[in-house]
Amino acid sequence: MSPQRSRTILAAGLVGALATSLSLVAPSSALAGGGHHGGGHRAQLPKVPTMTGYGGAVASVDRDASQAGIDVLRRGGNAADAAIATAAMLGVVEPYTSGIGGGGFFVWRDGRTGRVTTIDGREAAPASFTDKAFIDPATGTPLPFTTAVNSGLSVGVPGTPALWQRVLDRHGTKRLGSLLEPAERKAVEGIVVDQSFHDLTAENEARFATFPETSRVFLRDGKAPAVGSRWNNPDIARAYREIRLHGVDSIYHGALGRALVAEARNPSAKDGVSVPKGQITMADLAAYRALDRQPTHARYRGLDVYGMGVPSSGGIAVGEILNLLEAYDQRTGRDLSEVSDAEYLHRFSEASATAFADRNRWVGDVPGVPTRELLSQGFANERACTFSESTALPRPVPFGSPDGAYAACAPAAGSTPAAPDGRSTTSLSVSDRWGNVVSFTTTIEQYGGSGITVPGWGFLLNNELTDFNFAPLAPGVPDPNLPGPGKRPRSSMSPTIILRDGQPYLSVGSPGGATIITTVAQVITEYLDRDKALVDAIAAPRLSSRNGTENAEQALLSSPEGAALRAQGHVLALQDPIGNAVAIRLLGHGKAEAAAETTRRGGGSAMVVRPTR
Repeated sequence: MSPQRSRTILAAGLVGALATSLSLVAPSSALAGGGHHGGGHRAQLPKVPTMTGYGGAVASVDRDASQAGIDVLRRGGNAADAAIATAAMLGVVEPYTSGIGGGGFFVWRDGRTGRVTTIDGREAAPASFTDKAFIDPATGTPLPFTTAVNSGLSVGVPGTPALWQRVLDRHGTKRLGSLLEPAERKAVEGIVVDQSFHDLTAENEARFATFPETSRVFLRDGKAPAVGSRWNNPDIARAYREIRLHGVDSIYHGALGRALVAEARNPSAKDGVSVPKGQITMADLAAYRALDRQPTHARYRGLDVYGMGVPSSGGIAVGEILNLLEAYDQRTGRDLSEVSDAEYLHRFSEASATAFADRNRWVGDVPGVPTRELLSQGFANERACTFSESTALPRPVPFGSPDGAYAACAPAAGSTPAAPDGRSTTSLSVSDRWGNVVSFTTTIEQYGGSGITVPGWGFLLNNELTDFNFAPLAPGVPDPNLPGPGKRPRSSMSPTIILRDGQPYLSVGSPGGATIITTVAQVITEYLDRDKALVDAIAAPRLSSRNGTENAEQALLSSPEGAALRAQGHVLALQDPIGNAVAIRLLGHGKAEAAAETTRRGGGSAMVVRPTR
């Protein structure tokens, strides 16, 4: 029997098995994605960028994903349960940005205790990985970035399955198996291909074609599926069913793990193509743990801003940007809310470049990262001494010394250039009727990760290890983000929860590689300081200043504000879109406003359990 015939029979059998197994555990209306609402009828919510109401809220980049979370909330699940169901659906409908082959970070505000805690599900390097892992032994120089990305060498030990289980063990009320069911069914049923899915597939056609299994699963006759056609992935449904039946141990000790290791260590490339092999072993999988971490904490405008700490740089960099903006207020005598749009963007750019200078020098998965000092207002005040209201600082901005001894103005230190990074990832926010709030960002790194699909299981493997710096960024400057055994690469993911007087106020997150940091900080400041509605703060044209040439969307590049920035010495380059943000605003008395993108990547999806006008 041919392999294709075998897969056809397997898919048909899986559909039947799903129909039987799922019908035993949930009402048919819920399994179709609707849940029950009001008088008991199925209620599919529309795809809109903002919605306000009661009973809990979900904001994500996709309607099916947000609906999956809302259905869990309707059936009595809490925000942790809904977040996992939403993330699982995103692994099916948005497979190029996240999934069980990747990792992520989870920020949780507990409605009962009021505490904010975080869980680190970042991918990890194999135990055999060294600081020379990306150095070509023949030349002694770093491998080309694209060579490293599209290879088994880039694949880190996945953290997403362990993270899902850890979240539910700590905070959830539902079993993981039940939360995977809607995504499992959707994978068999398929999605109608929209323009965004088509475009992202088309952008990856050439590298997907390098790997026959990836081509089989994600392309149709070697091309991106046509807009309006139906695309399904029964193989990932099989993987979800495997996890439902055997738990996440199947990844870390069982069948899924064995298939993953075999493919990463010896990628199945097309004839005539050789790609670097990976180093992951079953021992690496067995040793992996999702870890509880201390959240970062900063104060901004009297609010408490919580984010993700090391190995993420997101919480540190977002917090430093906010601290610098407050320092600029003090230096100039004018608050950010009082200045023009061009002046706001100039301040935002200078703060972002400065924070990235410090992030690149000091932050990585190493002992002794000076998190407290990097987030201190004293350090920000010292770093703000070179700020000019009229002229951009030359890039790269030198890094500072977070040593606890701060003067009015410290001498300049060395500088480090920016490293390459991906633009993928996805983020979601959830709240529930008990006051629990989630901000959750998850990734496989590049769009399409490493480009390698695990045969028979339908999911892409991450290329997260290319988030390490391949070699020190600057001669003579210690680099905290070099590869190492078991080390987790530095991330820019910035899931953020903000409290006001101890009560939940805002949950924010975005994808976008290193632009995540600037996107989250810009959404926060556009909303808090620029008098924009939350959905308008998300929709505002974006600037991403990361201590080099600054990226700007076309709407900003061609605006008077863009011209004003260039006149001040800012060097702007087109990147469009930047980010794909989501947020939830908590209004008190159980009411919430969910918000998502209006147009970027086709627009996001904001939902609440009981909408109000």
